[in-house]
Amino acid sequence: MSPYREVDHTADWALHVWAPTLEELFVEAARGMYALTGARAEPGVTVRRRVELTADDHESLLVAWLQELLYFTESEELAFTGYHIAHLEPTHLRAEVEGGPTGRLDKMIKAVTYHNLKINRTADGYDTTIVFDV
Repeated sequence: MSPYREVDHTADWALHVWAPTLEELFVEAARGMYALTGARAEPGVTVRRRVELTADDHESLLVAWLQELLYFTESEELAFTGYHIAHLEPTHLRAEVEGGPTGRLDKMIKAVTYHNLKINRTADGYDTTIVFDV
């Protein structure tokens, strides 16, 4: 018998996401992430941010994308509801996001992890499961 065993870690959240295109997968991942936190943009004020990222592959780009959105949420107290991905390649993403100031979050995400992260091509498009450290 081995001197160790795997145990469930209740501090993490996992989100399964699917969409017909990669661009929509990235958008749905962002929407799902904000739904987990309970973050909502307050009505009346619209804020736009440009996002341009480079990474090694689609999985790394997805992590960078979600981390960048979390950065805006933490540093500027913004939540986004509109997403326009203008350019997405395996190593480059260019987008504009739209939202507004957010009030209290139900739960804060510390980080987007690479834990078992793989974007899969399916008969209906793409899917992945993202694990968040909370």
